[in-house]
Amino acid sequence: MNNADFPRFLSYFLSKYLPGQKNASAHTIASYRDTFKLFLIFCSEVRSMRPEAINMNQLTKELVLEYLQWLEEKRGCSISTRNHRLAVIHSFFQYVQKEAPENLFEIQKILSIPNKKYKKILVQYLTGAETRILLEQPDSSTYDGFRDMILLSVLYDTGARVQELTEIRIKDIRVSDPSVITLHGKGNKIRQVPIMGKTSVLLRKYLEIKKYHCGFAKTDNYLFTNQKNQKLSRWGVSYILNKYVEKAKENPLFKVNFSITPHVLRHAKAMHLLQSGVNLIYIRDFLGHADCSTTEIYARADSEMKRKAIENAYVDLVPDTIPKWQEDGDLMRWLNSLCE
Repeated sequence: MNNADFPRFLSYFLSKYLPGQKNASAHTIASYRDTFKLFLIFCSEVRSMRPEAINMNQLTKELVLEYLQWLEEKRGCSISTRNHRLAVIHSFFQYVQKEAPENLFEIQKILSIPNKKYKKILVQYLTGAETRILLEQPDSSTYDGFRDMILLSVLYDTGARVQELTEIRIKDIRVSDPSVITLHGKGNKIRQVPIMGKTSVLLRKYLEIKKYHCGFAKTDNYLFTNQKNQKLSRWGVSYILNKYVEKAKENPLFKVNFSITPHVLRHAKAMHLLQSGVNLIYIRDFLGHADCSTTEIYARADSEMKRKAIENAYVDLVPDTIPKWQEDGDLMRWLNSLCE
C-alpha cells in the first residue's frame, strides 16, 4: 500500500461507498463519521499519530483494542456504545479488504474482535393508563398545544422512530379511509402504518389549520415544524415530550421511575399491540424491524403475559400436605441448637 493511504480509504468509504453503494442515511453516515473522529483523536493524543499521515499498515488489532479500551476508560462510554463503535470499524475494514486485500491477514484479525457482553436492560415502556395520561397533557385550545397533542399521538400511534417522525411530509399522509402514514425508516426503507380513528380525525383537523411554508408546495411541507416553520429536529421532539412528561408526573397515577424518551412511546405501542394479541410478525412489520429477533424483546419483557401463559398451562402436581415439624421433637431441638 502507498504511504498515508488511510485518509483516502476513509474519505471514499464515508462519501462514496456508504451513500452510493450501501444507500446509508445521513444519520447513519454521521454516526460512522463520529466513530472515526474519536479514533483520530485517540491516534493523535494517545499514539502521537498524525491523522493525515496514517498508513493502513499501522492499523492493527492491538491498536483497535487499545482504542476500544480508551473509549470505555477515558471517554466513559458504555459497553453498548463501545460495541457500536466496533461495528463501524468492522464495516470499514470489510470494505477495505475488498479494495486492497494485500493487508488481508491483519484485517481479518481486526474483524475477529468480538463484541463485549454486557447486562441488557429490559425494555422500558408506559402502560396504557400512563400513555393516556401523557397524551392528555397538551392544551388543545392553543395552536401550539394542539400541534403537540397531534405530535405525541402520531408518535405513539405509528410507533415511529423520532427521525421517522421528523421526516413526515404532508404527501406522506392519507387521512381518508383507510388512513395511513408513510414512514421513511433506516436505510431509506419505506413502510406504511395505519393510523386509528381518533388520531385520523385529529390529524385531519390539524392539516386544516396548519401553518404552511409558502416557499414550498403544500404537499412538500413537513408535518411538524418549529416556530420558524422549519422541520422540527429530533431534539425539538424530545423537548416537547419532556415538557409534558413533567406535567404528567403531577398525576399520582403516572408512576414512572425511568427516563422517558421518544423511543419509549415506540416501545409502549409495541407492548400494547403484543398485549392485545397481535402476532409478532405483524408487529415486526409495523415497527420496521429487519427480523423477528429484534421484536422478540417485547415478548421477553412482558412479565404479566408470561404469568398468564404459565397459569394457563399449569398442571397442579405439587402435593398440598404441609408437614408438621413441631411433632418431630429431635428436629426441633436440632434447629434450636443452631442458634445457641
